[in-house]
Order: sequence, then structure tokens, then C-alpha cells
Amino acid sequence: MPDGSYGIYPKPRALQISEILEVVQHYRTVALNAIQANFDGIEIHGVHRYLIDQFLKDRINDHRDEYGGSLANRSEAVGADRIAVQISPTIDHLDATGFNSLNLGLAVIERLNELQLKLRSKLTYLHVTRPRYHAYGQTESGRHGSENEETHLMKTSKKSYEETFMCSGGFTRELGTQAVAEGDADLVLYGHLFISNPDMVFRLRINVP
Repeated sequence: MPDGSYGIYPKPRALQISEILEVVQHYRTVALNAIQANFDGIEIHGVHRYLIDQFLKDRINDHRDEYGGSLANRSEAVGADRIAVQISPTIDHLDATGFNSLNLGLAVIERLNELQLKLRSKLTYLHVTRPRYHAYGQTESGRHGSENEETHLMKTSKKSYEETFMCSGGFTRELGTQAVAEGDADLVLYGHLFISNPDMVFRLRINVP
């Protein structure tokens, strides 16, 4: 609020099935609007504690229906109408954590593979985000872990996903080039660096700081 105080927020609760269907329709409407506005692409942002991420993470999702409980059920939040999907199974942003990041990521990938086979259509890409590591193995979100674990997740995800795979999260020019050269990614996304360097593409091309 302008005076520095906090507003009054309703207590979070699980969506009813009918409400989930309404949300799906909202996503569809927004995607159609973007297409009509000549957007180049649409990515479903299933990360950073937004709605889809809340369904995927077991410490938040307390549904007792077909959208909760098992990894397969929680992955139902990734539906059949996606164009491109971004997930972050290892990021614990604002306590949006999961007990087994690798299994969560692979469950979502299995769901996407099944949908693409069933519908005979492909996503433009799957985008997996990993935390950015600092000294002592601590990520920006405060979680401690091994960067080797994140590398293993990326490699395993790329091998499991059957179509175009993009990754992001703390990649330098050297690490991004290495990931593509070694077959760990088809595409590497640069976010923070691009925001502060509008000539980022030129810098990467000629290899300057």
C-alpha cells in the first residue's frame, strides 16, 4: 500500500474442478489474443510459484482429487493445449518447493511426451530453468545444493524430452556454448545478462565482456 502497510489478502485455498476449467479457458483466451496481436510466440510460465508451479510442487498442492497427490496427478496441470512450456523443478522460490526435483521434472516431461504423441502435435520447445549458483553452493533463492545436481537434472531432462529443449539460469557464453556442443540443450536462454546488455547478441557473437 502507499503508506507502507500490507493489504488484506484472502486465505489461499485449492481451486475447485470447475474453477480449474475456467482458468484453462482464461489461458486459452490470452493465447488467442496474443496470436491475433501477431506475437511471435507464446510460453506458458509454469515457474516461480505461479499457478502451474503451485500444482506441481507437493508442499503447496494439497488437492485430493485428480490434480493432487501423485506426481502423475500433479502433472495434469500441464494440459493438452500448450505451445511452449517453462518449468523450474529445482527452484524453491518463495517456499514453492518439492521433495524430489528430478522426479518432478521427469514426470512433467513424461506427461508432455505422452500428450504430443496422443495429439500428434509438438510443442515449440520445453524450457527448464535452473537456479543460479553463488559461492558455497547457495542459490539466489537461498537453497543450498550442488551445482552437479543441477547439471545432472539438465542432462537427464534433455535425454528424456523428445523435442526441442531449452535451458536457462546462470549460463555464461562458455557454459552455454558447451551445453549446446555437448548435446545437453538445443537452445540456451540468457535473461539477466540480456536485460543489462541490449547488445548481448553482438557481445556473444564476437566474444567480448
